[in-house]
Amino acid sequence: MTPITEVEGRRLALSNLDKILHPATGTTKGELLHYYATVGAALLPHLRDRPVSFLRYPDGPEGQLFFTKNPPPGTPAWVKTTPVPRSEDPRARQVMIQDLPSLMWAANLVVEFHTPQWRADSPAVADRIVFDLDPGPPATVVECCRVALWLRERLAEDGLEAFVKTSGAKGLHLLVPVEPTPSDQVSAYAKQLAVRAEADHPALVVHRMARALRPGKVFVDFSQNAAAKTTATPYTLRARRRPAVSAPVTWEEVEACGDPGDLVLLMNDMAPRLERYGDLLAPLFDADRAGAMP
Repeated sequence: MTPITEVEGRRLALSNLDKILHPATGTTKGELLHYYATVGAALLPHLRDRPVSFLRYPDGPEGQLFFTKNPPPGTPAWVKTTPVPRSEDPRARQVMIQDLPSLMWAANLVVEFHTPQWRADSPAVADRIVFDLDPGPPATVVECCRVALWLRERLAEDGLEAFVKTSGAKGLHLLVPVEPTPSDQVSAYAKQLAVRAEADHPALVVHRMARALRPGKVFVDFSQNAAAKTTATPYTLRARRRPAVSAPVTWEEVEACGDPGDLVLLMNDMAPRLERYGDLLAPLFDADRAGAMP
């Protein structure tokens, strides 16, 4: 029998609570749902008012994975959606996760949460820059930290403040709050910095996606600033064998990172980190911290 629970007045049917979703740790779906309920206060501001895309992994990372932007079949009427026209579907809509019941409904589908750099009321007008630092083996997150520190310095020279989180996979994401700016302008600036990083550190950095160029280097992916692209939302679990989180970290942790394991943060790490630090990415929502684009 499918359990029914009530979340802030909304009744939710939660299914397959004993199913193992992260096999390396035996993490069950019930534990996943508990995680999202626990971190909801920190996660929801990063989701709210943005169209959400889902990477679904209902049978775990070794089962079928599929990316979806359309509201899933059976989406409750109380889950908000917003128009996000696409060339192939001018009437397309996407889910917005505005409250805890919507978050728990989506979590029950077993998803990674992905969001764009703009809000639904200002399509293609970004309020942040993102850099996805992806290491090509044998490079690791240790090399990503070196690149992140370089980018932080260059951004500061332009009056921009960078914050950092793990990707939840192998690398890092830098997030930079900016005054609302058309996405194409943000993309052009991010590309300039990526090209400059490669020019200054050709043995360490590559700005092009071609895999043949990437072994032993850090790919500075600026493409996620494009209006049509999305990035893993802070605090989302990733479809990995262990329940890894795309977790905010401090710059001190980045500076001290000497081993890839230093910045592997799992589901059970989040509650104590939130108690210690609060949301390290909360400054993204402070208009006074948003810089003007150069």
